[in-house]
Amino acid sequence: MKQDERAPFVQALQRARLSAYAPGEFVDQESFMRASEILSLARHAAIAPGVSVLDLCCGVAGPGRFITAQLGCTYLGLDYSSSAIEIARERAGDLAGRFEVSRIPPIPPGPFDVVLLLETMLAFPDKETLLREISRALTMGGRFAFTMEEGQPLTETERESMPDADTVWLSPLADMRSSLERVGLQVRWQDECSQSHQAMVDSLINAFVSQASEIAAQIGRRALEELLAAHRLWSDWLREGRVRKFAFVAEKTEAG
Repeated sequence: MKQDERAPFVQALQRARLSAYAPGEFVDQESFMRASEILSLARHAAIAPGVSVLDLCCGVAGPGRFITAQLGCTYLGLDYSSSAIEIARERAGDLAGRFEVSRIPPIPPGPFDVVLLLETMLAFPDKETLLREISRALTMGGRFAFTMEEGQPLTETERESMPDADTVWLSPLADMRSSLERVGLQVRWQDECSQSHQAMVDSLINAFVSQASEIAAQIGRRALEELLAAHRLWSDWLREGRVRKFAFVAEKTEAG
């Protein structure tokens, strides 16, 4: 999916996504996280009124808008997709916060109290360079709240079977923790969410299949088939333990 094709996908999948989540758990997220998981991560990162938050790769900023409305904060969401940012601005209404089009990296210097990176660590092949920039953007004592897909890098066979495999860069858990420490970030909270995300993937698959004709009419049959293929692979990998999902909060304790 190209960056500026986001709007048709958001519109085409909206009804199916809403039906896939339990009541109150869908907040315009484009991922497998439930609203309760988003809020838990935000609370562990001590987001509150007056806290400055930078949300990287925010997409249409469903989680960012939800966090801002629930907890209050000074919010800046960044995404490279201009259509996603346009949707974020429209749906924010009078909610306080800013949304800007930006390639990541680079990362604004800040400083920020909290940096969020939800469900997109996977897309960065050079994670340590990204983490170093995030650390520099944080205040001392600031928090980096993020999720990651943990596992060994994909094999060539797996890459051939995964649509958009150029955005799928798995990392072992030990490597991530070592990289965090090298840039001055210490893990303060960690939670595995593999089981809940695997269940959520299956629910999304069922919703997409049940509304396949409507979705295909908006984005095309091939795009729908690729979407389903990717979700089925994630379902299999999470069920088999090939991939595990984690949420983290890491605190900046030194310059790195």
